[in-house]
Amino acid sequence: MSKDEIDTLASSRDLSRHSVVKTPVSGGFAAAVLPVTAQTITTDTAGLEAGTVSIAVGDFQMPAYRAALAGRKNLPVVLVASEIFGVHAHIADVCRRLAQQGYMAIAPELFVRHGNAGAYTDIPKLISEVVAKASDAQVNGDLDATVAWAAANGGDTGKLGITGFCWGGRTAWSYAAHNPRLTAAVAWYGPVGRNYHDGDQTIIEQAASIKAPVLALYGAADAGIPVETLTQLEAALKAAGNTKCEFVVYPDTPHAFHADYRPSYRRAAAEDAWTRCLAWFKKNGVA
Repeated sequence: MSKDEIDTLASSRDLSRHSVVKTPVSGGFAAAVLPVTAQTITTDTAGLEAGTVSIAVGDFQMPAYRAALAGRKNLPVVLVASEIFGVHAHIADVCRRLAQQGYMAIAPELFVRHGNAGAYTDIPKLISEVVAKASDAQVNGDLDATVAWAAANGGDTGKLGITGFCWGGRTAWSYAAHNPRLTAAVAWYGPVGRNYHDGDQTIIEQAASIKAPVLALYGAADAGIPVETLTQLEAALKAAGNTKCEFVVYPDTPHAFHADYRPSYRRAAAEDAWTRCLAWFKKNGVA
């Protein structure tokens, strides 16, 4: 997250540090993003089985939000990786949108070992105390466990996708490098030239391990993700033999342009990108 975005969030908040914020799986937004904007999209659960599930990662029980068509089996699976705010109401809504398209969508709480990301109002503190502690190794292991859970609970993991936003966009890239059986990925404005966790490789450094087709959705006016880093990543992917990735950069568009609950939302770009996301999964065998 860029300094500009941190300042924007901080200036738009109107929340006491003592306010009670519910976890996203119980229907709340993260404290750091309040108050939400009037254009926020809400997708209902009609026809869906949606809510909290518990996923075993060794001896640890990791909470996750799952949405899928009720009564259906062998559904293609899409993992949904959250922003730095954890699996709050917006991420749950994205899961429901995907479920309505016929996917089992699962958003695991990848920060939960380190703290409640949804309760923080101080963004730099959230990053240092929670987000920076979630290494690629831990996150990829959690996602592997989520895939195993999906396979045991009605999902067809032979058709496996991942999508994510901001930190989760970077996670989508990283998981593509980690899991050679991933069918396809869609990464929304995830940093590719820098890390959150010390010791992890950048996505550019991981490029040679990425074999899956990845759709990259970015804004040209994103202060935290220079367009030249996307050019570097695209070149690194092609040098490694992966010509199946596609980069879409929207002119004059900021970070978090899909986040309909925030002032950064850009409807035209968000709707076009969502259409591309669904088409990408269908084209590359996830649907």
